[in-house]
Amino acid sequence: MNDFKIPVAVLRTAIAGLCLTACAVHAQTVKEAPLRAHLAFLADDLLEGRGTGQRGGDLAVRYLETQAAAIGLQPLTGHTYRQSVVLTGVQTLPASSLRFDVGESGGTRINTEFGTQAVYGTGGNQAEVSVNAPVMFVGYGIRADDERWNDYKNADVKGKLLIMMVNDPQPTLAEPERFGGKALTYYGRWTYKYEQALREGAAGVLLIHTNASASYGWSVPVNSFSHERFHLDGVGNALEGWLHENTAKALFSAAGQDLDVLRAKAESRDFQPVLLNATVQAELKVAVRTVEQFNVVGIVPGTDPKLKEEAVIYSAHWDHLGKVSAAVGEKADHIWNGAIDNASGAASLMAMAQAAVAHPARRSLIFLWPCAEEQYLLGSAAYVKNPLWPLAKTSADLNLDSMNFVGKTRDIGVAGSERSSLNATAAIVAKQMGMHLAPQVPDLSGSYFRADHFNFARAGIPAFNVGSAVFSGDGHFEFEQNDAASNAIMHGFTRHYHQETDRYDPKWDLSGMVQQAQFTLNLGYAVANAPRMATWKTGDAFGKIRR
Repeated sequence: MNDFKIPVAVLRTAIAGLCLTACAVHAQTVKEAPLRAHLAFLADDLLEGRGTGQRGGDLAVRYLETQAAAIGLQPLTGHTYRQSVVLTGVQTLPASSLRFDVGESGGTRINTEFGTQAVYGTGGNQAEVSVNAPVMFVGYGIRADDERWNDYKNADVKGKLLIMMVNDPQPTLAEPERFGGKALTYYGRWTYKYEQALREGAAGVLLIHTNASASYGWSVPVNSFSHERFHLDGVGNALEGWLHENTAKALFSAAGQDLDVLRAKAESRDFQPVLLNATVQAELKVAVRTVEQFNVVGIVPGTDPKLKEEAVIYSAHWDHLGKVSAAVGEKADHIWNGAIDNASGAASLMAMAQAAVAHPARRSLIFLWPCAEEQYLLGSAAYVKNPLWPLAKTSADLNLDSMNFVGKTRDIGVAGSERSSLNATAAIVAKQMGMHLAPQVPDLSGSYFRADHFNFARAGIPAFNVGSAVFSGDGHFEFEQNDAASNAIMHGFTRHYHQETDRYDPKWDLSGMVQQAQFTLNLGYAVANAPRMATWKTGDAFGKIRR
């Protein structure tokens, strides 16, 4: 055996490097007190529901950037924590109307009452919109080469109003895994339907609502279209919205068609679009404005000389549905406080940032509070379009949205992580915390496509929403105490999702929220301290995403 000596200077450098790595492996403790304080404030009536383009939203941004500065989080660019996001706001005015004229001479007229029978608006930026067009039923409205599916075949849909179903074709015995099996794919999301109708050159698009196909009640689209809606670029369908199922059935019946029969036919690849003996007459009066909103962004620089050029992003949107002033005869304004959705995530992120500032990781850690998530992820879309950190050097995005307000669990939901290397890392972190990963269940409501991480995923960055989605009602939580009763409370939140009743309750047990935040912080540290950046798995379920 040969003896040899290591130079003292080299040994000291190696020891220092090992110490630095070891010190950065574990995140600091997320504390409940600041988390609860942030949550109570962000969900208070004072912030008026943190609406996009509203005073309450401005207050939320000012609060978040002030707290970021107070805890020592550094601005990512220059001397500001703000990233400007310019949006077009549109709101359908009461003078608007939508009706169907059925028959050869339009002899049967079906008027629709906004909010009861239909909700609608424009995806553009015009103050007045007129649509007079033939009506065509296009099944699911999907064109998907990877599934050998085309609902538009042999039909000229340009200039027509397209009526289509939400969700995607259901699995069969012959094809149990088509369109993700029981899980909802992006082809089933309402956002895809609107996007595809625009690509097809349609005059407009209306979606048939059912609780089962949408995974939420009629009140959700009603609340959405009753508020001001926003777009990033003002380029969208001239007319877009939803039809109540009863209204759709009445229309199809008057046109000599059976909606249930056509929906059954639409489950087959052989389905052909059906031109109804009807036209739509829509006159929209729209309030249009341009507003500047802000993402709030801060950074904890990494400690490794090379790896600090790469980053892990933690995200949680700050906005909710805001405030609607009291109507004549009403005593109070209507405020959608959004305590769980998503003051819980925004508050948790600030408490996590406070812990991270005291204990940096090897890679840089970015804390991002996107705006306008409730307007379909517009803040995160704007960030991805104009990133403040190179996307190629962004290892992962870990998102928090609508968190556990019931109590500690033995498991943690990581749906979507199975698409990437994040799943294996999550399993290790869970074990270190005395937990295990929740069993994977079919994503029936398409939760993966409904939160800000999805924009990062579309840009090629491994990403998922940490924790089971409390707003979807999917799956079972393994609570440490009172499991059955706790699950009932958690799943009961679906009654408050996007309702005025999503309010902060000081009696909430936030131990589970703290646990979820701690797991997310620890997972980010594990990714930030790893030798290599996170990667997508080959053949992941959202096939178009690649690293």
